[in-house]
Amino acid sequence: MCAYRDAHDWVDPRRCRGGASNRPSRHCPPGGCACEGAHQHVRSPAPARTTTRCQHGGRARSVPHAPRLRGRGLREEDLAGGWVELFDRWFADAVAAELPEPNAMVAATADTDGVPDARIVLMKGYDAFGFVFVTSYASAKGAQLAVNPHAALVFPWHALQRQVRIAGRVERVGDAASDDLWNPRPRGAQLAAVASVQSTVVDSREELEERVRLLDEETGEGPVPRPPIWGGYRVVPERIEFWQGGADRLHDRLRFVRDDDEGGGWIVQRLAP
Repeated sequence: MCAYRDAHDWVDPRRCRGGASNRPSRHCPPGGCACEGAHQHVRSPAPARTTTRCQHGGRARSVPHAPRLRGRGLREEDLAGGWVELFDRWFADAVAAELPEPNAMVAATADTDGVPDARIVLMKGYDAFGFVFVTSYASAKGAQLAVNPHAALVFPWHALQRQVRIAGRVERVGDAASDDLWNPRPRGAQLAAVASVQSTVVDSREELEERVRLLDEETGEGPVPRPPIWGGYRVVPERIEFWQGGADRLHDRLRFVRDDDEGGGWIVQRLAP
């Protein structure tokens, strides 16, 4: 069941893994997926290392140089199919490169005073309407989004010398879509989500484990019902930047900006690195 009942371009990044065959798996959505046609290995050379001196004296730890990049970089003509098509290709490249958790993204929110807060979450899907993640509405980010419904996302695909930066307003996906995101979760993950009041202070890990044990006994076997405070958020993009590393730090940065004056179309801008 698709978590977007009104959308047609659903991609489930948890299941679009080609595995050892490097081909689209049987879990990819009918009619093709973001991985199709791009399941080949992408290997990055091991970066050189250098040792620098700390500004306070002594030797600092060694830090890696970025590998010398070759190729044509990112050009405006690469964006002809729109941002969804380009993200399809880049996400497929990240999957094919076997990056750990290619759907992991930094999600930044802020409170009413503008104080920022950031954490890594897993993207559960995307399409032309936006990017979806799940959490407790009672968590710190849930409280921040309740008073300031805007967020910024970053996909940090370091090994490919790429990142995708998204900023936009945030909305809840609705109960039906949240159920579709909750139901496939393993029972253990469901128990943990119900037993843990996310972001609250607890006395010990043993306290959490005891909550899970008691809830396990109370609910019996089978799936655990989704709690009302758990669900999905959709980040509806207003800006999407594709960043491609370049030789000598002359990076390519191309940004889509939503143009509401033109019926919700997109303007493409090149940014200085």
